[in-house]
Amino acid sequence: MAAMNLVSAGVRSFNLKAGKGFSISKPKGCKLGPRAALVEAGPRGDGSPVALQVSRGDLAADLQAEARAMARAANASVYSPELLANKYGSRPVQAAKRTLEILVALGSFALQLLVDQRNGTLDRNKRKRAIKLKGIFTRLGPTFVKLGQGLSTRPDLCPPEYLEELAELQDALPTFADADAFSCIETELGMPIESLFSSISPSPIAAASLGQVYKAQLKYSGQTVAVKVQRPGIEEAIGLDFYLIRGLGFFINKYVDIITTDVIALIDEFARRVYQELNYVQEGQNARKFKKLYADKEDILVPDIYWNYTSGKVLTMEWVHGVKLNQQAAIESQGLKVLDLVTTGIQCSLRQLLEYGYFHADPHPGNLLATPEGKLAFLDFGMMSETPEDARSAIVGHVVHMVNRDYEAMARDYYALDFLSTDVDVSPIVPALRDFFDDALNYTVSELNFKTLVDGLGNVLYQYPFNVPAYYALILRSLTVLEGLALYADPNFKVLAASYPYFAKRLLTDPNPYLRDALIELLFKDGRFRWNRLEDLLIEGRKDRDFSAKDALQPVLRLLLGPDGEELRNLTIKEAVRVTEAIVLGSVADTYNSAPSFIQTLMINGNGNGALAISTADLEATMELRNQVFRIWGLLSSSENFDPALLQPILQVLQQPEGRSLGGRVVGGVTQRLAARLLQQLLRTPTVPTSSSL
Repeated sequence: MAAMNLVSAGVRSFNLKAGKGFSISKPKGCKLGPRAALVEAGPRGDGSPVALQVSRGDLAADLQAEARAMARAANASVYSPELLANKYGSRPVQAAKRTLEILVALGSFALQLLVDQRNGTLDRNKRKRAIKLKGIFTRLGPTFVKLGQGLSTRPDLCPPEYLEELAELQDALPTFADADAFSCIETELGMPIESLFSSISPSPIAAASLGQVYKAQLKYSGQTVAVKVQRPGIEEAIGLDFYLIRGLGFFINKYVDIITTDVIALIDEFARRVYQELNYVQEGQNARKFKKLYADKEDILVPDIYWNYTSGKVLTMEWVHGVKLNQQAAIESQGLKVLDLVTTGIQCSLRQLLEYGYFHADPHPGNLLATPEGKLAFLDFGMMSETPEDARSAIVGHVVHMVNRDYEAMARDYYALDFLSTDVDVSPIVPALRDFFDDALNYTVSELNFKTLVDGLGNVLYQYPFNVPAYYALILRSLTVLEGLALYADPNFKVLAASYPYFAKRLLTDPNPYLRDALIELLFKDGRFRWNRLEDLLIEGRKDRDFSAKDALQPVLRLLLGPDGEELRNLTIKEAVRVTEAIVLGSVADTYNSAPSFIQTLMINGNGNGALAISTADLEATMELRNQVFRIWGLLSSSENFDPALLQPILQVLQQPEGRSLGGRVVGGVTQRLAARLLQQLLRTPTVPTSSSL
């Protein structure tokens, strides 16, 4: 809900499972004390008022309050194309009037596009037409405002200019009558408004497409709350619109070949989400789930719900004192930094996307507040989405393939991400990916602009038969919004630079088989280990506050010694031989170079070319390899949670048959390499010393 200033003093989050009672989840470091509960007063089943004073430990009372709220929302509407067809199919006059209104508005827009096309100005006028479409959607009302916001997340349907303009739709609609709002509260909660609140703002403090928000004070506890009230007649308005839009979808699917996406499926999915937003009890449950998953971090705040004051059309939650995230001056006046808050938002968004898969699908500036304590508060949980479990790993792998410029693998990722059906040939897509990303990836990770990548990828998606899943489009929009907010404070801020530590940590520590394969793909190339990539991953991964050196070591070792690790073991043996040789030769070189010159001439047959036969270029490469390995060990050992005891499990594993075999093969390989060098040195003819260095 735009501009809803809602404070979270609560720490509760409940999970009720059939047959298993209830459990409580709370942030680390917080204790459930004897303070008054969030729900302190509410209507009885017969509608009479009751003062309900409970402790935070009285979970049953809260669950009962939620059950009563669910009962009040029992008749909430659910999207059903069949029911809409039956209802509005019998009202031809009403449907015709609304159809005419929509056709006049959209028809004039289509005519302008046709003129642009005939005049050859279609591309030049894209921005102008996108602004025009944004205004049309606003005038047509809530359904089209929501539709515009939905289109703003679909790069497979709209050019970049339209995505940018439609993303600015911020539910900017007129408020409705306060008398209607107060009447709705009384009807929904079954009590006079003066019995519920000791005070309530005479006018809304925020208005959106589906409702508006009032600031109030609970009569029986004095708690300050935000009360969201649904717009009167909203179900009737959006029901008629979706009935008509769905009819248009049938026409497009049948006759418009240029659009390859199933338009009916998109409309139905979008309509279901909007109807879910109309059920405020569902929104309260979404908030509770979000809090349980993500408010364990001390810098994230999620307001609690007052269930005794909530129904299908009224939502009451705790008031959050805060400032919108795009109000930089107000934030900095409190001694806070916008960039710190945005970074917190990015880390939370990545957890939503890639860990639990349950994420806030509408994170525009009005739904993100900076509290005086420096926390980032999330508001408005009407529109939520989920990332499929398989797709979470595929997204990380996609980022790895992008960094490695493996465009064939990137194209194949679109199967796993459900962008393309498996019968689509991806080979024509590879050149388009290469043309764009080869240019974009000339920048370092810290220089990459996320919006540029999204726009470029959007152009590729728009040109080929992609079907972008809603979860992917929404998360791209989420991160783009966060980067846009950060750019107000720092024009050089890059969301990818802030995100990369999380990706690096996940690659290094996650035992997921898909991610382990992605890590191997990143570290090994052409049979050689890329130590610079591992060093970069460790440098970035250590920036993530949840990085664990222990977790970074053991999953790799388990994979290495597992039954399917033969190919990796062969690569590792070769690299271990190189590293061991580099350490030995490096030590010899250090000893040789630190010795007096007359001692150097006496070492190894008096050969002045060095203690062991090795060219200058080979020596430099060997010393760099040794130094790089030492730097990597330093990164691990200097990690905050590093404990030498974590090496004990590694030693135990190495004592197993697979480990002893691996160690023996490494020792054998090192012995052979050093013996060959020594034999080569002994067979060489002594020469007059020309250099004092190895």
